[in-house]
Amino acid sequence: MESKDLCAVERRGRVHLITITGAGDHRLNPALLAAIRSAVAASDGAGALVLAAEGKYFSNGFDQAWVRTAPPHLHDTMDGGFRALVADLLALPVPTVAAVTGHAAAAGCALALAHDAVVMRGSRGFLYMSEVDAGIKIVDFFAELIREKVPDAAARRDLLLRGDKMTAAEAVRRGIVDAAVDGGVEDVVAAAVAEAERLAARGWDGEVVAEIRKAVWPKVWSKVKDHGAGPAAARPRL
Repeated sequence: MESKDLCAVERRGRVHLITITGAGDHRLNPALLAAIRSAVAASDGAGALVLAAEGKYFSNGFDQAWVRTAPPHLHDTMDGGFRALVADLLALPVPTVAAVTGHAAAAGCALALAHDAVVMRGSRGFLYMSEVDAGIKIVDFFAELIREKVPDAAARRDLLLRGDKMTAAEAVRRGIVDAAVDGGVEDVVAAAVAEAERLAARGWDGEVVAEIRKAVWPKVWSKVKDHGAGPAAARPRL
């Protein structure tokens, strides 16, 4: 396993496995976003990609502590970095699977749903769009992502306007994630890798996969496409 900044990168068969490391809540700030983007960019030659995380959290959303301490002129780098990461995932020429190993809140929930498939830990963790509880307006492409990835209008209402915390079983029942997996973090990762291997075995043309993905989620793609497709931004100087 090779450690790169805040992520570990590993090849399991044809699968490029990225793991957000550490026991924290994996708040998305420019440094972590750049590390994930670099790890995604290193997937060349793989047949599929899996994103997972260590510890209790998959990701607890944007790093509001970073916002409070960073100079105002840098605040847009966090939103832009996340748009770029979503663009990278949508344009990636391989199938993608999120291994939601713990809580996925706000931007962390959006990050999970930006993948082609989502495998979630059954015994711990939830999906949670916290904006209504936190009194924060939802980011435009978050709303489009939820609209395009959550098939049921009542589920969208419950996520966005009621702030429901959805367990894996509930998310599977409502068609938001693909599978709930019993066991610990490694069991979820193993299930996600197995699903990614099945997709890689189909031998699809990667460029076709990417173009179909953009066409299936056109409104999300239109809001992020100008941010990705380039090198991951370096960590901004404070």
